[in-house]
Amino acid sequence: MYVLFFIISFGASIIGAICGIGGGVIIKPVLDASGTLLPGTINFLSGCTVLAMTCYSVLRNRLSGATSIDGKTALPLALGAAVGGLAGKQLFDVVEGLFPDPGLAGAVQAVALGIITLGTLAYNLNKARIRTLQITGAPACVVIGFALGVMSSFLGIGGGPINLVVLYFFFSMGTKMAAQNSLFIILCSQATSTVTSLPTVDFSVIDVTLIIGMIVCGIMGGVFGRLINKRIDEKHVDKLFSGLMVVIILVCVYNAAKHLIA
Repeated sequence: MYVLFFIISFGASIIGAICGIGGGVIIKPVLDASGTLLPGTINFLSGCTVLAMTCYSVLRNRLSGATSIDGKTALPLALGAAVGGLAGKQLFDVVEGLFPDPGLAGAVQAVALGIITLGTLAYNLNKARIRTLQITGAPACVVIGFALGVMSSFLGIGGGPINLVVLYFFFSMGTKMAAQNSLFIILCSQATSTVTSLPTVDFSVIDVTLIIGMIVCGIMGGVFGRLINKRIDEKHVDKLFSGLMVVIILVCVYNAAKHLIA
């Protein structure tokens, strides 16, 4: 089982670093489909992996001078996302407490993620024909970031495709610039969400080896993903992103059916 988790974390982190989606949007539904752990535990493991990958990617770009993070936009977005991440985690805890079976909370997550991913795919396929905005001002960015943080934390995905659509539409960013800014936002929101979730995690059901292994795979995936991102153009990044959205939608449908039937 551990080998499978490590492969998923590594592959998801590579794609996450290339597209700017973090990797949680892959790790979360795929591990849910395995049926080996509870949704809350998977949220934590996914969060640790995404945090490691984004931390490496953002710092490496900064140190190499290759960063294209727009501080005036990304910083208030990240601040809002960090606060929204806390609210999103509380929302998930509330929803999980509504059901006697924790798996039903996973069904809610799967349905919500599937709907959001379908909308993201539709936008990505038609974005050339969609007129974008150019939002300015820290207050507006904080509000948008807060909404991003709530959704990403509740879904356990770290932000991913939601961030990219927001950066495309509200801030008129290109694919690669949006990817770097998305990773920075994910880093900030995921750090807050993961740290605050530590007191509630039942480490008796999680092997420390699994946590460390997924973190290492996240960093390694970030290394390879960053190298690949530098060598491919935006058109190929868009195609990879769209293909990934199709796969995630199918996995979400499977997860929702599995939880509801069980």
